[in-house]
Amino acid sequence: MTNTLERGGTERQFVTMARALSAAFEVHVGCLARRGEFVDSVPGLVEFSPGGSLYKLQSHRTRIALGRHLRRHEVVVAHGFDFYANMMLIPTARVARVPVVIGSHRQLGDLLTGMQFRAQNAMFRVCDRVVCNSRAAAERLGEAGLPATKVVVIPNALAEQAFAEATPALERMPGIVRVGMIARMNDPVKNHRCFLRVAARLAPRLEQVEFVLVGDGPLRPNLEALAIELGLGSRVLFLGDRDDIPEVLASLDVTVLPSSSESLSNAILESMAAGVPVVATKVGGNAELIRDGQTGFLVPMEDEAFVRALQELLTDSGLRKTCGERARLEASAKYRVSQVRDQYAELYRSLLTAKTGKLAVGKVPNPA
Repeated sequence: MTNTLERGGTERQFVTMARALSAAFEVHVGCLARRGEFVDSVPGLVEFSPGGSLYKLQSHRTRIALGRHLRRHEVVVAHGFDFYANMMLIPTARVARVPVVIGSHRQLGDLLTGMQFRAQNAMFRVCDRVVCNSRAAAERLGEAGLPATKVVVIPNALAEQAFAEATPALERMPGIVRVGMIARMNDPVKNHRCFLRVAARLAPRLEQVEFVLVGDGPLRPNLEALAIELGLGSRVLFLGDRDDIPEVLASLDVTVLPSSSESLSNAILESMAAGVPVVATKVGGNAELIRDGQTGFLVPMEDEAFVRALQELLTDSGLRKTCGERARLEASAKYRVSQVRDQYAELYRSLLTAKTGKLAVGKVPNPA
């Protein structure tokens, strides 16, 4: 179960793993609000709406309906994938006597309020396991007092098309080098303004460089205004939301992620799979993906640090090629969807065996 199916990293991972796990399990999928670009990407999606609050009468009625749904389908593994889904599914699954109950922590926790973080931790204590997508996220739960035995780290997965050869979405021009940022424009934490400030400093020095922003959201008008104010003009392209990220990455030579909070970035993973080196802030799980100076660069959250690292990469085609090739090899070795799927499957089966005393083999009916 997830919150919504809107365009975002968690939602894409939810869809990817629901599809991948259906080969080994009978998967039921649910959400709290049936909206978003990915709604039609998973068949059989059922909405369990709390009605805008986790505490009012509608939420109580929804939990009763959800519990009946779990019992009717004889669900044996219940897995919450996001904050509100955790808060709805975990206690309901326990009351419904689902044998295995799993939560997810797919961020560092600093984007939650203190009350939200504490409430989620209370839910995690009644789980059999909590899946974190990075060691950084797992460490944050440990610091908050959650026993290490309850936490397992399973990274995000890359679909096979992320590794396929792609036709560039933007025509490749001789002598032109492109640096891009791929992130939704709905939260200042992504730090698009840093990217534009850095672009404005590099533009006069590197006349062959174009700057590309991929994503959309309520912050876009202000970012477009800032680009004009900084004098970037035609040097920066706003592409909006894209469904062809492999083709976009085939158009880029370097990507940038200046965000102040990341657990395990899909944008970095997708860049790695495409053989595009990344310059990112040294926060959260970024250091688990990027080997500094080998597959990309990790820098402090300072404009000057990004300027230096980008200038080094943008002026050295050999370095870009070497970093990109190494990054692609690491992505292929660790993050292919088949490898991550097997980690989830092993977790489900081992917990079922431990909780029920039965060896879970073959296609297990009705995890949700």
